[in-house]
Parts: sequence; C-alpha cells; structure tokens
Amino acid sequence: MLPHIIQFQQKGKEEEGYLSIVSDQELPFEIKRVFWAYGTPEHEMRGKHAHKKTEMVLIAVNGEIVVTCTVMPNYTKDFTLNNANVGLYIPALCWHTMKYTKNAVQLVLVNSLYDENDYIRDYKQFLKASRV
Repeated sequence: MLPHIIQFQQKGKEEEGYLSIVSDQELPFEIKRVFWAYGTPEHEMRGKHAHKKTEMVLIAVNGEIVVTCTVMPNYTKDFTLNNANVGLYIPALCWHTMKYTKNAVQLVLVNSLYDENDYIRDYKQFLKASRV
C-alpha cells in the first residue's frame, strides 16, 4: 500500500471550533501507540528513516508539516499536512522526512509498540530492504 491521505470526521462550526474524530474503523490498523512532536526548529528535518513493519498515521494538529515519502522502486511524493482533520498514512518500508513550520505540532498514531530494531536509519539499508 502507498502513502495516502485519510480524511477524518469533523464536527463543529467556525464560531465555536471543531472536533476531529478517529477510530480504528478509519485506519488500516489498530492503534497501539500515540506520540507527538513539537518545538521542532523550522530549519530541522526530522524523520530520515523507514520502518520494517510499523505503519503510522501523521496528523498536523497545529501548523504545517511537509512530508516527503519514498517507496521503492520509483514512488516519491510530497504531502502537505495543515489541517487537523487530515492524516497521512505511512506504510512499512516507506522512507519519510518531515519539515515543520514554527509552532507545528504533529500527532502520530502507530500500529505497534516502540522497537528500535524496527527502524531503518540508513538510506542504503532502506534501498536494500526494499528489494527483498
């Protein structure tokens, strides 16, 4: 499966604000872990890795995040996340990088518990793993 946008339910109105809702039914996996990234300087690029088995959905709950996804053999696409009711599905074996605007906050829904052995942090290793 390739990276793709997921639209979440949104309730509310401009005068009072909005509430976005997500459950396992909207996701291609059951949520096992949640984390968030914030305070990232604008010049800093995060990510720069892939996962062997982990899948996740990234949500910009504040600000804007540009995510570049690469899936071998020849798929690379930029996604701009700037709406709290939109998520980006990141499959396993997808190399991804992220650039944040000032005050951006990223919420991440994950299908597995943290396991450092699941990370591929070297791009050459990613290319090798993608050929299998």
